[in-house]
Amino acid sequence: MPRASLLADLRSVLAERNFRRLFSVRLISQAGDGIVTAGVGTYVFFNASSFPSPSAAAAAFTVLYLPYSVIGPFAGVLIDRWSRRQILVFSALLRSAFVVLVAAVMAAGGRGVPLYVAVLLVLGVNRFFLASLSAALPHVVAEDKLVMANSVSPTVGGIVGAVGGIAALGLNAATGDTERGAAITILVAGCCYVAAGAVAATMRRDLLGPEFEPGAEPGRLLGEVGVVAIDLAAAARYAVRHRGPASALGATGAGKFLFGILTVVSILLYRNYFYPSSAAVAEGHVVVLATVSAVGYGCAALVVPPATRWLSKRAVIALLLAAAGVVTAVLGESFDEIAYLAFGFLLYLTAQGVAICATTVLQEDTDDAFRGRLFAFYDVTFNVSLALGAIVCAAFVPHNGKSPAILGAVAAGYVAAAAGYWVFSRQPSPVSSGGSGTSRPASSAQRSSS
Repeated sequence: MPRASLLADLRSVLAERNFRRLFSVRLISQAGDGIVTAGVGTYVFFNASSFPSPSAAAAAFTVLYLPYSVIGPFAGVLIDRWSRRQILVFSALLRSAFVVLVAAVMAAGGRGVPLYVAVLLVLGVNRFFLASLSAALPHVVAEDKLVMANSVSPTVGGIVGAVGGIAALGLNAATGDTERGAAITILVAGCCYVAAGAVAATMRRDLLGPEFEPGAEPGRLLGEVGVVAIDLAAAARYAVRHRGPASALGATGAGKFLFGILTVVSILLYRNYFYPSSAAVAEGHVVVLATVSAVGYGCAALVVPPATRWLSKRAVIALLLAAAGVVTAVLGESFDEIAYLAFGFLLYLTAQGVAICATTVLQEDTDDAFRGRLFAFYDVTFNVSLALGAIVCAAFVPHNGKSPAILGAVAAGYVAAAAGYWVFSRQPSPVSSGGSGTSRPASSAQRSSS
């Protein structure tokens, strides 16, 4: 698309008043999400009075990522029954209340089950909030502008979330990396959620749907949950028989599993190896690493699209996975702080590049009747694999994170994932899709899986 046309479409989307309000709700809320994620991370890993352990890392990753996987596929059942504007308002307020609970546990110095339960409550409600934003978007944007709106909203939301996370790291460092400082940081996220709910409340209650045909009302709740489970089982059978979607999901899972290991290793290195004597100094350098990594994340959007004009998306995925393996072997094995800045930049670039190509493959190679459910699987694969990487890593990584053997295994894993994906994705799929189960496109899972 010509650049002038792209900018014109962007301006036309932002000209829609209701879109701007919904967009503002997303940005304010995702800033809070970034603060919560970074706030919990710094509390667990960069507290001045304690040293993080591999088991603490595994627990933190499990709490931060698994709620999306468990709740996500079933969120649509309620989102397609209740006013989405009301869901945005009340879930934002509910999250702010749970954030106060998290802050209270932090201020008391708690790091066990109470903390993780409180964080789970915040993130569990957040799944409904984000899914409602996606389901509401077609109600505030013209159909011919929907692709542009879908590109702008999550991309800018992710950037704002990263900015919120970096701000949280700075705020936590400024307050002395104490329990009280961590609580203050988390309460700032609560203020973001309250503000997001207030902006959502400015929209009409019926503006964002759901809309029902005359005489048509949602069925019984338990029945619809059962339908979602049946639909997901049918989508699993579909993925097994179609190499394009199956290989894209496999590449995503393998990449995120290895990425989870490297994330835990990096955190332990910065806190317990590079700067064991000062949590504040370690946290300050992690802010630099996070900033450089975020630049790499953004650069993927500049590098990958031109690459796909010269190579197939499957070739790009394989090359990026292999490149991640080379980068891990060369830079990761150095255990040098300067080298790790380049490591973070390149690792985030390759990881996001794989994600861009994998989602495109899913969009192009999946029948429309199954596309929504396959993206529900993508969401589950993304988050579960990341958490599993942290959990597996915790059993082997040393307390200071320095392990040439683990880095070597991860590098080899990336190369093996690249080779496996390349071979598997090139094999033909059965032409027939018979026996795949129901193909109706109107399931709850599909309508709000994003």
